[in-house]
Amino acid sequence: MAGYLKKIWKTAALFLASTGIMAMVLWLYNCPVEPVLYGSLLCMALFAGAFVYGYFRFRSKAQVLSQIAKSIPLDLEKLPLPQDNNEAALQQMIHELNRMRMEAEEARMTSYREMADYYTMWVHQIKTPIAALRLLLGEHPQENKAALSEVFRVEEYVEMVLGYLRSEDMSSDMKFSECDLDKIIREQIHKYASVFIGKKLQLDYERTQEKVLTDPKWLGFVIGQCISNALKYTKTGEIRIYLSESRPHTLVIEDTGAGISAEDLPRIFEKGFTGYNGRTETRSSGIGLYLSRKIMKRLDHGISVESEPGKGTRVYLSLGRRRAEVF
Repeated sequence: MAGYLKKIWKTAALFLASTGIMAMVLWLYNCPVEPVLYGSLLCMALFAGAFVYGYFRFRSKAQVLSQIAKSIPLDLEKLPLPQDNNEAALQQMIHELNRMRMEAEEARMTSYREMADYYTMWVHQIKTPIAALRLLLGEHPQENKAALSEVFRVEEYVEMVLGYLRSEDMSSDMKFSECDLDKIIREQIHKYASVFIGKKLQLDYERTQEKVLTDPKWLGFVIGQCISNALKYTKTGEIRIYLSESRPHTLVIEDTGAGISAEDLPRIFEKGFTGYNGRTETRSSGIGLYLSRKIMKRLDHGISVESEPGKGTRVYLSLGRRRAEVF
């Protein structure tokens, strides 16, 4: 109602003023009061009818536009018929802008697909020389221990790039099934076994005996990222992997590392947040946790973090079908 009144208040004021002027002129010419009053009442009744009719048309149009605004993509064919030339011109502008938007979106998607295809090909090609380098260094593992560690880091970054490219269109790459969570965890522990040994960190892994409806490849990617972060920021102590007792169907990856400051904690899932994330030694890439949250949302799981500088970090992976609260 307020919107309609705001739209027609000038017209209504002009009509009422005209009615008042007419009544005053008739009264000044000594016309009887009764016909003046009767004519004024008829004018008011006509105005009331026009007001009610206009209001219902206004409300009907507002409801149609509201429904169109909520529909994605916009169905411009459902726009109400224009009432005048101004509305017709406005709708023509909307159609033209929508056409330009669709062309720009198609150009953007074409450019992205070309870029994604190129970098996907690049990632798969770069794996071959990396694998060859690992084999060569593996002939004398003790002498090439540091070099093998750096090769492992390169492999991690390559996998992260591939995960980032695939995450843009995960719907066609997901295969949900009931999976053995312990199997997924063991695969990631085996992947990082050499890092545990090299840093002389203790691993406390409690079997979960949990079945989870998920995509094992993508969940494994997230668990691997969490273990990698724990290893990166933990110099001494241990890393624990266990099911939470207070949160149902929630896997916890806990470390005794540097921890994250309270002011940085809400931002750790932001894309490109590269600060020190509360750490005092190492700068983050700003991609791993961003990808992890994105993937967990697509899997209909949840991820959250608790941390305290100097005491360590706990990452909670909620593996039920309801999303956990995330930062």
